[in-house]
Amino acid sequence: MKTVAAKFLLTIVVWLSPAKILADDLVVVVNEANTTIAMSKAQVIDLFMGRYVAFPNGDKAAPVDSNDEFRALFYQQLIGMSLARVNAYWSRIKFTGRVRPPLMKSTTEDVVDFIEATSNSIGYLPASEVTDGMRVIYRLQNDN
Repeated sequence: MKTVAAKFLLTIVVWLSPAKILADDLVVVVNEANTTIAMSKAQVIDLFMGRYVAFPNGDKAAPVDSNDEFRALFYQQLIGMSLARVNAYWSRIKFTGRVRPPLMKSTTEDVVDFIEATSNSIGYLPASEVTDGMRVIYRLQNDN
């Protein structure tokens, strides 16, 4: 009986996860010590796609990706690309040796910890996950 209940609970959690993702806007955030107040969509794209390695004020940026369900949503909303295309893009770019892809963290919680601990960090997460240790500099548009 426990197995049936566990399977049912897992099914409900998996089924409701997309609803949570779609209900909560994704935001791009920096550490609260960062002097960047806002960025345009083009500037965010340039940082996360390796075209630029610094914030608009010239300070080196440390972009961070989340290796969870929000990563696919972020790139789809930001540049309209699937994760397969983003990964293929980085596979080609890495050969140049000039830039590196964003640092990969396993979970949103790891992204939060990294951003709070690293003054030059920039990352993305659901708006509900923003803490006092960070500042929202761009809000992605949720088309749902």
